[in-house]
Amino acid sequence: MSEQPWTIESIRDALGNPALAQRFLAEINRAPAYELLQVFARWERIAKDIVAAVERGPEIAAVESRGEDPTADWADVTYRVLADAERIRTRGAA
Repeated sequence: MSEQPWTIESIRDALGNPALAQRFLAEINRAPAYELLQVFARWERIAKDIVAAVERGPEIAAVESRGEDPTADWADVTYRVLADAERIRTRGAA
């Protein structure tokens, strides 16, 4: 998605997977008015992450085909992810 604003339709399309798109549509349709923006923002973030991963796929494949490690320049965020998971388990994802 370039400079266009995200819409319900563009998020649904970016998700790619029909089951995931259906889950998004169900959540957005069932959300009370005061939660709509939160639900939309969460799914927009998910869609952006998916689009970024898809765009990065060919680059990763090219690096691997040269016999290089595609993760060599990636930051290790294991501790942050583990801390986030623990926070979610203890307090919830809100």
